[in-house]
Amino acid sequence: MRLRLFLSFTVVALVSIASLLFVIRQSAIQEVRTFMFRGGMAGLEGVVAGLENHYASNHSWVGADSVLEFARQNPGRRGNRGGQFGFGGMMAGMMNQRIRLADAEGNLVLDTENADPAGSLEMVELQQAIPLRVSNETVGYLLPEGGMVFSTGDDTVLIDRLTRAAYIAAGVAIVFALVLAVLLSNRLLRPIQALTQAASELAGGDLSNRVTVQGDDELATLGRTFNQMATSLEEAEESRRGMTADIAHELRTPLAVQRAQLEALQDGVYPASDENITSILEQNVLLTRLVEDLRTLALVDAGQLQLEMAPTDLSALVKRIVHRFKSQADEKRIDLHYSVVGECFEIEIDPGRVEQIVGNLISNALRYTPDMSWVKIKLACSPDKQVLTVQDNGPGVPSDSTELVFNRFYRVDQSRSRAEGGTGLGLAIARQLAEAQGGELTVNNHPDGGAIFQLTFPSQIG
Repeated sequence: MRLRLFLSFTVVALVSIASLLFVIRQSAIQEVRTFMFRGGMAGLEGVVAGLENHYASNHSWVGADSVLEFARQNPGRRGNRGGQFGFGGMMAGMMNQRIRLADAEGNLVLDTENADPAGSLEMVELQQAIPLRVSNETVGYLLPEGGMVFSTGDDTVLIDRLTRAAYIAAGVAIVFALVLAVLLSNRLLRPIQALTQAASELAGGDLSNRVTVQGDDELATLGRTFNQMATSLEEAEESRRGMTADIAHELRTPLAVQRAQLEALQDGVYPASDENITSILEQNVLLTRLVEDLRTLALVDAGQLQLEMAPTDLSALVKRIVHRFKSQADEKRIDLHYSVVGECFEIEIDPGRVEQIVGNLISNALRYTPDMSWVKIKLACSPDKQVLTVQDNGPGVPSDSTELVFNRFYRVDQSRSRAEGGTGLGLAIARQLAEAQGGELTVNNHPDGGAIFQLTFPSQIG
């Protein structure tokens, strides 16, 4: 990864520098040749342009002396690109030199030191003269004397020197680019390496490892997401270990009782009477309930719990469930009271699972309500929701346990719950079954004492 990132930076830098070098070299060649052979080094580039414009307008060199006269009178003036001609700043120092103008055949038409020029330029002079071009055709030659003149091969030497200078500059730029590539690749890879190391340790079982997050860029977001994932995995692992220990603990007690009773029957300590066999059967029933509860929770966690949703009259369903617990309440002389407030419509629920929830809440209320007391069950219906409350007259739920009671294997009173056959999973199952149907199950303490469980379903008219 480090090598690929380094090579990527390097390739980008090299391509950019090479492209820039090529463009600069081509531009330099064009500008050097234009400057050297268009009178730039002699300060005559404005005169050259003026003479070419004059010939383009008149198709002859008649009156060309006016161009040179104008240049002498305006040595520092610069014409615009659309005008007839312009003059550079060097014109002020160069116009005292002798300037000769010849036509396309080399015949002299103008000489600043001879009012009546005659003859023609020699071959050597033509090679040193500045060609004047109109529509890519040579129409004359301008020869300044006493200034700087060049032959056609002089530009190659200058361009070569400029190219060498450009190569040196490119080499320095490449060195700096490589150094920056190393620094940037290290900086970008540092958080990735930390994430890789943390992920490796996470895969090895160390769920407590976290990465340091700085900034708000994509890598920082990735780091925060990794930390959240590690926290979730750590919590899930702690929950799994705790649940495994709780399951082992819950299974150990009834299994130990069963084994002791069976060994007593085998050794003849206890006779094989109906009473002793019934005691063993009760422990087996408890084990069966525990296994079934664990299976239900596993299905809910895996999202594979099959719900048989159907339009259901919740008020009638709760009434049947309350009637089923009537005899159990009468044994403890508990007044089991049920009331309905408002007009209740049918809602989409799984009646079997709702019966399991409500049965668990009523059974739990009867377990914690003292004898000769009461349990109130009320269903309040409104257009947007239906709320079932189960209130007991027991000791209530400790304020720090209102959410813990829905945890698996949690018991407010360990000894009473186990003695009465509870698995510690009933409320956990009840909440998950409610949420699986779009409902909600909460618990609070009533101001007058006792716990009040509240089961809420959204109203869906059937």
